Amino acid sequence: MLKDNIKTIRKAKGLSQEELAIKLNVVRQTISKWEQGLSVPDSELLVSLANALDTSVSTLLGENITEQKEDSLKEIAEKLEIINLQLTQKQETKRKIWHLVFIAICVIIIVIFIFLVTLGNTYMEWDYNDPELAVLGVGVHSFVWLFVRIAPIIFIGSVIGICLTRKKK
Repeated sequence: MLKDNIKTIRKAKGLSQEELAIKLNVVRQTISKWEQGLSVPDSELLVSLANALDTSVSTLLGENITEQKEDSLKEIAEKLEIINLQLTQKQETKRKIWHLVFIAICVIIIVIFIFLVTLGNTYMEWDYNDPELAVLGVGVHSFVWLFVRIAPIIFIGSVIGICLTRKKK
């Protein structure tokens, strides 16, 4: 893939990200983002990158080409479009997963809250002279005490997470 090829060829040429960035007249963070797969260079920068690394654009894009031919900007742009589409799909999948996780957390908190409301304080009326009931009662009371203090914070955080990960139109 492009990100791995950039990093491998750059290291093989003995260049740091900073040195490559200077050759391309970009900041080092741009090279880092390319190598992490967070963004891709546009077609003109890809040609410049290939020249700076003394390789072909096809090699950077990960193709095994037996005969060397000059890459046209249109072909490069099409390949970059595919890479951008894959990157977008990956980010969209990650967004959907986090959105569902936040929804699940809210549902779990609501279900536990409903259970605790229906349970009420009946555990306070148990016979605490029985050691097993005493341990269970203390456990339930500890859980309720902790849940009442922590669950609202987690619930609010999850609602904010749901809002931040919803699909934008």
